[in-house]
Amino acid sequence: MFFSVIIPTYNRKQILEKCLRALENQIYDQLISQYEVIVVDDGSTDDTISCLKAKATEFPHVQLLVQSHQGPAAARNLGVEKAKGDFIIFIDSDLVVTDSFLQSHANSLVSSGSDNVFTYGRVINTCNFDFPTSEPYKLTDFSAAFFATGNVAIARHWLIEAGFFDARFQQYGWEDLELGVRLKKLGLKLIKCPDAVGYHWHPPFSLEQLPGMIEREIQRGKMGVLFYQKHPTWEVKMMIQMTWIHRFLWGILSLGGKLNEKTMAIFLQWLIDRGKSQLALEISRIFLNWYNVKAVYAAYGNIENL
Repeated sequence: MFFSVIIPTYNRKQILEKCLRALENQIYDQLISQYEVIVVDDGSTDDTISCLKAKATEFPHVQLLVQSHQGPAAARNLGVEKAKGDFIIFIDSDLVVTDSFLQSHANSLVSSGSDNVFTYGRVINTCNFDFPTSEPYKLTDFSAAFFATGNVAIARHWLIEAGFFDARFQQYGWEDLELGVRLKKLGLKLIKCPDAVGYHWHPPFSLEQLPGMIEREIQRGKMGVLFYQKHPTWEVKMMIQMTWIHRFLWGILSLGGKLNEKTMAIFLQWLIDRGKSQLALEISRIFLNWYNVKAVYAAYGNIENL
């Protein structure tokens, strides 16, 4: 079994180094013949490229590919096209894995006894940059996604047969779940692989992050409508929050948008100052979801009016 680990990245130099070091420290048996790590830089404006080139000897498994800023879908497609492995593992560039990560995916793929499967590892969110792997699993880490590229392994030929990721998903969100719909139609089945653990690092929540988070929710709304255009089903409408249920829920909870990043700033900062940044983030999701729902309906309205 030859694994190609594909990692799209954009301006994440510091955590990317941790990600790559963890992949260099893999322990595996004869099930895995070899592996490569393909990093696709998606037009980073920091010094990611120069850093990786300078440290090439420290990362002997890494192959660096570079493209203009086109989004993670196009970046992953480039990685798949250049991959030498018969199995692809997708992870994000802010994920730090354990030393048994590759072996765990290999064990689950082989033990399934079938080719029409893919394995989905566990992703644990953490703010601990120095020791990310010390974070325990939490209920908030649970994911019900069918195909999410934060930690997934799949035979390369299935990606080719499904037609790769749709590169029109250039903004934030949904490109992996949309591919998942097509993979499901091909008859692929998900196998959970909790032993293949990745620790998803993000900085502790602060008010300075909110403008970027709001912009991502707006982008996610737009890309959600593209998702629905391709697969106009009730299931997709639920996923992208384009239902009266979501409109009512987040509209009520946010008081029609009156509770927002400005009106709640003092309270959120009060929580952060008392070491409760995670709680502040969860409360912020109320108005973040409202931004998302509004963006979904705005994008869909624009299509209907064409």
